[in-house]
Amino acid sequence: MKVVIVEDEVTASENLTFLLKNLEPNIEIVSVLDSVEGAINYFSQSVDAELVFMDIHLADGISFEIFDQVKITIPIIFTTAYDQYALKAFKVNSIDYLLKPIMEDELETALQKFKDRGKVQSTMPLQMTAFMEMMQSQGTHYKATYLVHHKDEMVPVKTEDIAFFYIDTGVVKAITFANKPYVIEEKLEDIESELNPSLFKRVNRQYIVQKEAIANLKYYFNGKLILQTNPPAKERIVISKAKATEFKSWVNQ
Repeated sequence: MKVVIVEDEVTASENLTFLLKNLEPNIEIVSVLDSVEGAINYFSQSVDAELVFMDIHLADGISFEIFDQVKITIPIIFTTAYDQYALKAFKVNSIDYLLKPIMEDELETALQKFKDRGKVQSTMPLQMTAFMEMMQSQGTHYKATYLVHHKDEMVPVKTEDIAFFYIDTGVVKAITFANKPYVIEEKLEDIESELNPSLFKRVNRQYIVQKEAIANLKYYFNGKLILQTNPPAKERIVISKAKATEFKSWVNQ
C-alpha cells in the first residue's frame, strides 16, 4: 500500500509512520508534506498513492483549503486534535477521522475501513452518520471573549472587537479595532479553531484577520496579494498565490 502523509509536526508524522509500518510492514510512505501550499503543488500532478493521511491544521492554514485548489480523488483519513472539524472532513472523500494522539487500534480500524470500502455503499458508516447528525443538532459554538492580562489585572476582550491576531517575535497578540494590543496565551492554530470561519480567516502563518478589518487588497507579484487592514498592521501582510483565489471568495461572501 502506498501512502501520502500531510502533517506539519515531525514527531506526529514519525509516530504515524511507525504505527503504519507496525500494522502493515509492506506499507510505503511515498511522500510527507508539511503545508497547504506544498500539498496543492503535489496533488496538482499525477500521484502514485492509494491513501492519504491528512492533518487538518497545517503550518500555513487549514487543510480544507487544499480542496479549493485541487481535486483529490484518493481516499483520505483525516487526523487532528479538534473534533469540531468532523462534519467538514466527511464532505471531502474521507474514509475516517482520527483524533490525536492516534491510537494503534483506532488506526487499525481506519485501515480496515479503507480495505473494505468497496463492500459498502458509502465510505461513511452508519455510526458516523449518526454522529454527524448529533453534531448538527448541537450546533457550533465559537469563542466570544478572551480573558487577557493588562497591566496588573485581567480584562475580557470581546472577539468581535478584535481586528486581527498575529505572531510578534514568537508571541501571539490581538489588535482591537481601537488599535489596542493584547497578548493572547494560546497558539495561533488553537485560536483559529475557536473562531467563526465566516468572520475570521487565517491569511498566512503569522496572521488571522477579521473580515471587518479588511481595508483593501492590492495585487502583488506572482499572483500574490497584499492585505491592508484598519487599524494598520505593523508589517506587510502577504497572501500567497495558492490562497489568493479562495481568500477573495471568502471576502466576497
